[in-house]
Amino acid sequence: MHTNFKHIVFAFLFLGLGCQFVFSQITDNKKRTLEPVKSIPITIQEITLNNSIEITDIHPIYIQKYSKKDTIKTKEFLEGIINKRASDYIKNDFVNKKATLYNHSELYYQDIELKAGIITIDYERNLAYARGILDSLNNYTQRPTFKQADQESEQDSLIYNFKNEKAIIYNTRTEQQGVIVKGEITKRENDSVFYVSKAHFTTSTKDKPDYEIVTDNIKMVPGKKIVGGLSQMYLANVPTPVILPFFYVPLTKERSVSGFLIPSVGQNNNQGYFFQNGGYYFAISDYVDLAVLGDVYTNGSWATRFESNYAKRYKFSGNFSLRFENLITGQRGFSNFQKRNNFYVRWSHSQSQQSSPNSRFSSSVNLGSSQYFRESLNEYNISQRVTNTNSSSISYYKKFVGTPFNMNLSFNHTQNTNTETIDMTLPSLQLTMDRIYPFAPKQGAKKNVFQNIGLSYNLDAQNKVTTSDSLFFKPGMFDKARTGAKHTISASTNLKALKYITLSPSANYNEVWVLKTIDQNYNGDENIIENDTINKFDAFREYSAGVSASTTLYGMFTFKKGRMQAIRHVMRPSISYNYRPDFSQYYDEVQQSDDPDDLTEFSRFTGGLFGAPSRGLSNSIGLSLANTLEAKMMAKDSTDAEPKKIKLLNNLNFSTSYNIAADSLRWSPVRVTAGTSLFDNKLSLNASAALDPYALSAGGRRVDTYNVNNGGSLFRLTRANVSASYSLSSDMFNKEEETDKKKSKAVNSDDKSLFGTDITTRNTKDDQDESRTKVANLFGATLPWKLSLRYSATYSNSNRQNEISNNSLQFSGNIELTPKWSVGLSSGYDFKNKGITFTNLSFERDLDSWRMSFNWVPFGNSTTYYFFIGIKSSVFQDIKYDQRKVPDQRLF
Repeated sequence: MHTNFKHIVFAFLFLGLGCQFVFSQITDNKKRTLEPVKSIPITIQEITLNNSIEITDIHPIYIQKYSKKDTIKTKEFLEGIINKRASDYIKNDFVNKKATLYNHSELYYQDIELKAGIITIDYERNLAYARGILDSLNNYTQRPTFKQADQESEQDSLIYNFKNEKAIIYNTRTEQQGVIVKGEITKRENDSVFYVSKAHFTTSTKDKPDYEIVTDNIKMVPGKKIVGGLSQMYLANVPTPVILPFFYVPLTKERSVSGFLIPSVGQNNNQGYFFQNGGYYFAISDYVDLAVLGDVYTNGSWATRFESNYAKRYKFSGNFSLRFENLITGQRGFSNFQKRNNFYVRWSHSQSQQSSPNSRFSSSVNLGSSQYFRESLNEYNISQRVTNTNSSSISYYKKFVGTPFNMNLSFNHTQNTNTETIDMTLPSLQLTMDRIYPFAPKQGAKKNVFQNIGLSYNLDAQNKVTTSDSLFFKPGMFDKARTGAKHTISASTNLKALKYITLSPSANYNEVWVLKTIDQNYNGDENIIENDTINKFDAFREYSAGVSASTTLYGMFTFKKGRMQAIRHVMRPSISYNYRPDFSQYYDEVQQSDDPDDLTEFSRFTGGLFGAPSRGLSNSIGLSLANTLEAKMMAKDSTDAEPKKIKLLNNLNFSTSYNIAADSLRWSPVRVTAGTSLFDNKLSLNASAALDPYALSAGGRRVDTYNVNNGGSLFRLTRANVSASYSLSSDMFNKEEETDKKKSKAVNSDDKSLFGTDITTRNTKDDQDESRTKVANLFGATLPWKLSLRYSATYSNSNRQNEISNNSLQFSGNIELTPKWSVGLSSGYDFKNKGITFTNLSFERDLDSWRMSFNWVPFGNSTTYYFFIGIKSSVFQDIKYDQRKVPDQRLF
């Protein structure tokens, strides 16, 4: 008794030195009133609620003093069975109704799992005390881990009440949706509400985190949210002046929650200071969301954007974006003042294959002002800036089950951003009948030519509109719309001749319907031919027939020595004959000068959607030859018995035609194409050429004289193109690493990689990059690098110009100076115009929990830079700093 009294006095002396309050009692089903208490570190084994303390071990935790008026009312039974075990021993005190588990202790109660070095169970008070153990080196080990359902935490010690499921937890650590939360004292109200005092939370997984947000008190609802008051950011345990008056972190798994989007602040020379990407995010439902964003500039410019994502599992998914910018440059009242509006619409929709196997709806819309990407203040898409075309398509496909018919209804759009010309097909209807064999037997194979006759049908109906940016969606846009339909019926069959030759006869019938035709009349007063539009239905018909013969020839060259076993040469010659009669009946004559006998021909279908009828008899023979070369090589490794096939020549093709019915220039130019891949498909080579057998006159026109008879060569080279692309990387020189990664793939010819990465103020990264861990090798370190090269040259000599019309080299590469530092450069040189092509320089630093990047376009028409530093995790993506220079605006 004397020892207990001394311990109690000792504890109360230390209780008088603290200055902290505790939250509330946890051992009673009723609310209890607490006095202001003093909390200090003390050597203590456990805390009981009858104001008595038993000290049997050493571990610093916090002790609480309860009011003498507190009473405890407990029931005589628990709602579940307590299962327990320990590796050393389990000590049962039947007098005091306690049990002590020592070393690797485990306790299981309902859905609760508690593991610790020491666990003490007080059956009378329905309490469990858990703490760790000091090892021989005085290290605190076997910290308690508490798990309930999918929520798990680690702490120094805790007290848990089985009845009201409340707990007091000391120095806890838990992770919620990637957010690591640490707290000195945590009160567990129930399995869904926690109150944490002196909370630290971060996404850094280091023992000493890169950054922390520290606040006095927070409320945490696992899987839903974290709410706190005044907070301060610490970088490497150093306080910063970054203070948040309050914060809210959504943790929901089901879907995001609505909330404000914090804008970024910056300044540029043309628009002044600005706020960008501020707005509100609407979590409309589980299937669709909406972000409303805006930009404001001090010179009066502004922009707004609507971005939405939607998805329904096994049905469809997509995203939609509408952007509008009101741009002002210069000063009002001065000549350089200019105001203009730009917009851009993106819509991508895809349907799941499981949704409907016989119908499909899809869309890919990229529509907007031609100058949007050149003038936008908040989107710097490199690939779009260097591309001068936009295209869109919205289509619906339907397969009519039980019939050979299928339908495709689409709305198409193409736009040239240089000429600001827009072509739209509103709509286009394609009705196709799959090939049928009307004379084939109902059962068994087709045995003769007659039974093998196949018929197919296609309907192509379109309404096409050609307009410009200035007339888009304005009255008069559809005045010059062209509407028409084309019916095509084809019949074909095939048969074997001389065992190895395949003959394929065919016949085609075309019928074109139009709703507008023209009539031409000579205006003698103005000496011009005038066109009159006739709005009525009209049609013309064409037909043709042909036959083709083809075969395949194989040549094999074998070798008795060396690794090369054989070379196989495959030739596919083909000859075809086509006949089309003259349809001059669809042409009329019109006077074209004051001379009544000076006449010219025209067709009333000229300018129609499917063109005018063919004129003149066509009686032509087509010739083509396709070649491929393959080699069989034995592997260097003698254990590999199977030879490896290597393509020496992917293709070498020749084609031409001869028109028997023409009165001159019967031969068409010979077209030659060739391509191959070398060095394990890392180098890709392609070439094409046009060879004209006819000579040119002094005026530069083709004449009916062979070039060889005119003192020249057999063929006259009129056009040629050579392109090559090659990829290099440090892995090529590390055979083991290259084998492991299996990187023997075709060369990537994506133009986007040659122009570097896009620069956007959102500057988001894939989640995979956030979780990627890089390891630095201190000795024998390598510098990983990649380099892509692309060369293109075009020669033109169709009219004796004899010039290189295009000659350029482009490259793109990056090098990792360290596992966390990378530098990238993309540029090129135009040998024709003697200048450097589009250049983009990028730097990136992986700061573990943070990321820093700098992109710079140093010269050209689009000089700009963008600097970004921010937290990788999407939870704290608004904690960032970025600065950007807007590209200079060019008016001409």
